Formats: sequence, structure tokens, C-alpha cells
Amino acid sequence: MSELTIFYDGGCPLCAAEIAHLERLDSGKKLFFEDIYAPLFRERFPHIDQHKADKILHGQWNNGGMIYGLDVTYHSWALVGKRHWVAILRWPLFKQLAQLGYRFFARYRHRISALVTGKPRCDRCEISGPSE
Repeated sequence: MSELTIFYDGGCPLCAAEIAHLERLDSGKKLFFEDIYAPLFRERFPHIDQHKADKILHGQWNNGGMIYGLDVTYHSWALVGKRHWVAILRWPLFKQLAQLGYRFFARYRHRISALVTGKPRCDRCEISGPSE
């Protein structure tokens, strides 16, 4: 059973790339992925405000507790055994700077995606799909 559900923008090339990378590393199936723009998302997850989830990454623990933004990033990478890659996100001074950077990225992710990948959005970015 998954420990953390990540609600992500499946139309964002950079977001989808990170999700695909996490999926490949998640041999223990500790993560579950939900595209906030998938059909029937609102019916399946009425407690998730799609507009807010588009502005900041949302995660939900299997006990129902919610986490947001860089906390989702930190815990997702930690659950796949890569805590050392993201440990800096917990350092006091860096955490504040990282929060500012995350807010900038979240707000401009489609423009950043266009610069990095050549496309700001995709109909449904290539990932293996939601976890079963």
C-alpha cells in the first residue's frame, strides 16, 4: 500500500518528468500519483481544490494528512531512498531560500518548461500513468 499520494500537473513537462523519475525509483510502491487534470479527478478527490493544487504541489499521507510544496518533494524523494539528494531542503537557512525558489518555480513552471524542454505544456506528458 502506498504511503503518499502526490497530486501533480500532468500537463507540465518538468513536473511529469519528475514524477516519471520518482516512479522508476519507487520499487517499494510507496508513492501513488494523481494528475490533477485527469478525467473525473474532482469526483474522485473532492477534498482537493484543483485550483490550489495547480499553484502548489499537494501530497496526502495514507492516514489522510496533507502536506504541500517542498514538503511533498522532500518526503517523496525520501520514500524512494534518495533522502540524501534532498536533505538540504531541511537545512534551516536553505529551507527558506528553497521555499522562495519553489514558489517562483510553481508560478512560472510552464515558462520554465518552455525554456528547458521547448514546450510549455503537453496534452498528457509521457509517464507510465497512475500507479495501480
